Amino acid sequence: MRDSSLAAQSTSDRPRSRHAPKTGRKPETVRRICDAAELSFAEKGLAGARTDEIARDAGVNKALLYYYFRSKDELYAAVLEGMFLKQRAAIESARAANSPSNTPSRQKAASPHQQELRAYVNGAIDFVVANPHFPRLIQREMMNRSAQVRHLMRRFWLPTYKRLENAIRRGIKSGEFRRVDSEHAVFSIIAMTVFYFAAAPMLKDLLGRDTLNPRAVKTRRKAILDFMEHGLFTAAHR
Repeated sequence: MRDSSLAAQSTSDRPRSRHAPKTGRKPETVRRICDAAELSFAEKGLAGARTDEIARDAGVNKALLYYYFRSKDELYAAVLEGMFLKQRAAIESARAANSPSNTPSRQKAASPHQQELRAYVNGAIDFVVANPHFPRLIQREMMNRSAQVRHLMRRFWLPTYKRLENAIRRGIKSGEFRRVDSEHAVFSIIAMTVFYFAAAPMLKDLLGRDTLNPRAVKTRRKAILDFMEHGLFTAAHR
């Protein structure tokens, strides 16, 4: 069952996709179709998802679904692109929140390199909390290595990777960060924000508790930031 907060998400919150239907068609219907498709694709993948089931769950008939999206592939591309757009927006929002202008005067402002890394962690966590199906969806596709996902990863993930690596390189050069392998540092930071949420269903079975409740996520966020800062920032810049 979809998270109620997502089901109630306003149409203005859903990023516009180049795969989405043209202007003039009902955005609320598009939202319902994409929400139902997101869950179906996350659970069954592109091959296993059925458009008649997606249409039923969205409360529309199959003909209307194909009126909005010409094929299941087009609907799938719209769902993936929409999620990547929301992830990018969440990171940008966290970056703005961490800017020097929003730092209380009593606190020491972080350097731009530190801000970049913290913004990524906070934004990535905010996004996945609001979009709990994303880890399953993207993991399935990364294993399949479809051309569609490769295109989206180049468009969305590669710029993020480069931005993080550049921040680490600049931080090393300025003496704020330890001398580490910048590429593997990025891999580690991304992995810390992905694995916990992707493994949440199994962790719940193994540990016997909900690892996605707000208190648990707050603790996880704090642990990631602490681990990253102690592993990367020099003592004088923590």
